[in-house]
Amino acid sequence: MNDSDVRRRPGGRAARVRAAVIEATNELLRDQGLTGLKVSEVARRAQVNETSIFRRWGTRENLVIDALLADAAEQLPVPDSGTLRGDLIAYAASLAKYLTSPAGNALDRTLASAGDDPITQQLRDQYWDARYAQSGQIAERAVKRGELPEATDPRFVLEMLVAPLHFRIVLTREPLEPDLPVRIVDALLRGLVSAADGPPGSRFS
Repeated sequence: MNDSDVRRRPGGRAARVRAAVIEATNELLRDQGLTGLKVSEVARRAQVNETSIFRRWGTRENLVIDALLADAAEQLPVPDSGTLRGDLIAYAASLAKYLTSPAGNALDRTLASAGDDPITQQLRDQYWDARYAQSGQIAERAVKRGELPEATDPRFVLEMLVAPLHFRIVLTREPLEPDLPVRIVDALLRGLVSAADGPPGSRFS
């Protein structure tokens, strides 16, 4: 990456610098991992001053979180299969694949170990608010199709879906088996759908 690359990026100078630094950070995370990342090397690759990075992000940890969150937003699109079950399984499978990648694994562990200073908390809040706003479409569409009750809380549905995956990555360090997304989704649907609606999962096949 060189100065002309930075200049060609859309937006103002601050946006171009941020994009260059985020890209360089994610490249280094993929090449060297979380523990090997140095802000000085990020600055060199992004063609910016190291002091500019610290002035904007404050700490190396905050920079890493911001970069990982930006990458996660690109790697986890919201599926639209036409059924609630299909969407939930596709999303859970995509998340499981991401969390077992070097970038996704680093994201989860960094977020779990990060502190509660205002900048870090703001980054966390922005990420989860954005993810829930996008992923919540899954439940919202299901409500419109009549697959879920109107009173369903989309954010709660997503929390129930992704929590077991994050739990294994961060706490128990257990593997995410290929059939785990399906098992989670079917267990979730049994809890969300009234018994009067029929056998568990029968309306989402």
